[in-house]
Amino acid sequence: MAHVTNFNLDQKFDFTAALKKTIFITGGIGLLLLVVGLFTAGGGDHGHEDAGHQTEHVAPAVGHGDDHHAEAASHDEHGGDHAEAGHEEGAHGSSVTMKRFFANLWINNVYFAGIAIIGVFFFAIQYAAQAGWATAILRVMISFGNWLPFAAIAMIATYLIAGHDLFHWTHSDLFNQESSHYDSIIDGKGGFFYWPLAKGSFPIFWLARMVIFFGLWIFFFNKLKSLSFQEDINGGDSYWYKIRKFSAIFLVIFAVSSSISAWDWVMSIDTHWFSTLFGWYVFSSWFVAGLSAICLVTIMLKERGYLEMFNENHLHDLGKFIFGFSIFWTYLWFSQFLLIYYANIPEETVYFIERLTSDKYSGFFFANLIFNFVIPFLVLMTRDSKRHFVFLKVVCTIIIIGHWLDFFLMVQPGTLGHNGGFGLMEVGMFLLYGSVVIFVVLNALSKKNLIAKNHPMLEETYHHHI
Repeated sequence: MAHVTNFNLDQKFDFTAALKKTIFITGGIGLLLLVVGLFTAGGGDHGHEDAGHQTEHVAPAVGHGDDHHAEAASHDEHGGDHAEAGHEEGAHGSSVTMKRFFANLWINNVYFAGIAIIGVFFFAIQYAAQAGWATAILRVMISFGNWLPFAAIAMIATYLIAGHDLFHWTHSDLFNQESSHYDSIIDGKGGFFYWPLAKGSFPIFWLARMVIFFGLWIFFFNKLKSLSFQEDINGGDSYWYKIRKFSAIFLVIFAVSSSISAWDWVMSIDTHWFSTLFGWYVFSSWFVAGLSAICLVTIMLKERGYLEMFNENHLHDLGKFIFGFSIFWTYLWFSQFLLIYYANIPEETVYFIERLTSDKYSGFFFANLIFNFVIPFLVLMTRDSKRHFVFLKVVCTIIIIGHWLDFFLMVQPGTLGHNGGFGLMEVGMFLLYGSVVIFVVLNALSKKNLIAKNHPMLEETYHHHI
């Protein structure tokens, strides 16, 4: 039983009308920008021409990789066909504009689903590690999992509607040896997507993995949340041991499912290219963004008079996690880039060449490093910066934007090539998605106690000092 009596342990978050209004206004601005972006996007007006330029650009980089050269040409030819169809079917390449819309849907689906599952993951880590320092903010962590059911619906629906536009491997002629678009490498990977059905039909194996992963994530989220709330009512140590058991099981499942989901949802967009550390890379991007979101919500609550026992010592620990895993993300980014750069194998370098040499993406390529490494590293290097709200609010906001850019760079070049771009559509979709997610999280947070009042380690978080 907890023995902390100096604080109100029964406090609930009041999700005020003013705060809801702010979120609705932000979401409304995002929706407006998205609609304007849809009508003003010009990236698809010359889709066929751009695809031709992309083929010219890729060809020199794959000089001694005939199979890959064939795939690159095939991929661009498909892109050109779709863009050309846009000219025939509607004025100003509307089909390419819709592909950009679908790509933005996928970016935000994957990104915010990752932030949601990281909340559950970080909650589980506290129990598996028998940590007590973060007991005051356990409910903040687990609240992010409330987005998972919505994320599952959005992900599955987006694939069913736009999968053919997002994933090159969904084109059935790639698996037909009689077709001029036949691709032996993608054909060799077809079982990973389509088993046990015929290649090029319906990717039941790929889609089943998505359903299973979300099903498991949502099950463990609900189980952990339910046990935590039961502990509030009944007390005793038994719930802590149950949560620790389910947390340990979840962490093993998450280790496998998060990596495979990264291959399925992101890496398979560039079907020929692969990286053996890509699962870790996507996890690290999710994790830093998730930690930053948890930190921002915690600071917002603290500034409104909640979480009295949360102080600069707890904030310091959160800041150290954000600082440390920003460096971890950079380590993985640099490891991946340096090995590919040094080996200079065309089948691998084409991934970075497209992002470095295109005027649509090269600026964001370097902004990604500045937002996600340079700024967090320089600002959070000192002890004091990790103990003050103002520094962490600025850095966490930059990190959330920066890692969205990271996913933008992972997804859009592979789906749109040189027909992509960044504009009102991207900003609007990000603001709209972010507003909906934070509304769901805060609304759930307002339903129950903010503090796990019968947690056996509540005294530890009260006396936490570093």
